[in-house]
Amino acid sequence: MAPNSLFAVLLRNPWWVSFLLAAVISVICAALLPKDLVVYGVLGTFPFLVIGCIALSRQWNKPSAAAVQAEVERMAGLSWRDFSKELEAKFIKQGFEVERLAGKKAEGAADFLISKAGQRTLVAAKRYKAANHGIEALQALVAQQESLGADKAMYVCLGALSEQAETYARDRGITVGIAS
Repeated sequence: MAPNSLFAVLLRNPWWVSFLLAAVISVICAALLPKDLVVYGVLGTFPFLVIGCIALSRQWNKPSAAAVQAEVERMAGLSWRDFSKELEAKFIKQGFEVERLAGKKAEGAADFLISKAGQRTLVAAKRYKAANHGIEALQALVAQQESLGADKAMYVCLGALSEQAETYARDRGITVGIAS
């Protein structure tokens, strides 16, 4: 699907927008079409209803933007010790085995080695409070990933990556996530 197609745009918007659009088109069809063709006009809104249902299912358990912002602010106020404990607990809740790397293995950028279903992922999170994140931390993470033979790498932060760092992460397959 093209990223700027009508249906792609509707999938990115709240689910009720698709239902509202279907209702408006149905009302216009009822007002302008001959009585025997109204049913066909209303049936033409079916794709909008399907898109609305898909958007609803995707958005059902998602937190609101305000809730996400509140959680980011709460996490920004945590010390590294508390933040790392919460992050570790969240990984465990998702079914990962978590190993802290501080003082273990090869010293490097990563703070955790998480594993699940045979996939090993290095996680760097210590610089989570930095406002801007450059490419250096990601390069160190990739170097450590290669030296330890990990399958994936993840960089956890609350701030924004520089454009160069975003490109580097995308090219190297590094998962970048906001800790929430």
